[in-house]
Amino acid sequence: MMNKSDYDVYKEKMDKTVSLLAENLSEIRAGRANPAVLNKITVNYYGTPTPINQVGNITVPEARMLVFTPWDAKILKDVEKEIQKSDIGINPNNDGKCIKLVFPPLTEERRLDLGKQVKKFGEEAKVAVRSIRRDAVEFFKNQKKKSVITEDDQKQSEKDIQKFTDEHIEEIDKVVARKEKELMEF
Repeated sequence: MMNKSDYDVYKEKMDKTVSLLAENLSEIRAGRANPAVLNKITVNYYGTPTPINQVGNITVPEARMLVFTPWDAKILKDVEKEIQKSDIGINPNNDGKCIKLVFPPLTEERRLDLGKQVKKFGEEAKVAVRSIRRDAVEFFKNQKKKSVITEDDQKQSEKDIQKFTDEHIEEIDKVVARKEKELMEF
């Protein structure tokens, strides 16, 4: 007899793959300022590496500007250094109270490069989903070999897994298309 939770394990892994893709794409900067570009930046705060969004406020006063205001002004220089070391490609402007990040408009060449990067992330996510499908099919084949499920159950499970896979591949395509559209808007 087939157990619904057997499916859920693989479906959950596919869901996580899609949400990880969306999270990674949110960190790619399109012409507008997005606080997510600072997600991976950490600062040494009292001996502990801490994400900068946990040591101050990040606001978006204008479409192409982020402002970081620390809760403790002593860390401003450290935050500035970490932003400079990061790969976001923006020079921070420290006025002693806050750090302003002004995003220059993207050049056509940079848009195309980012578009390729977005497609690459999308393809990697599709490969991951297909790998999960392969693992799931293998699991149900083993269940059949052990006589835990019938051949009909195995065939049905493969159809169901393929359906999950197709849905997740479609969702990946939508996430990638949204990001590409966002890149081309500005």
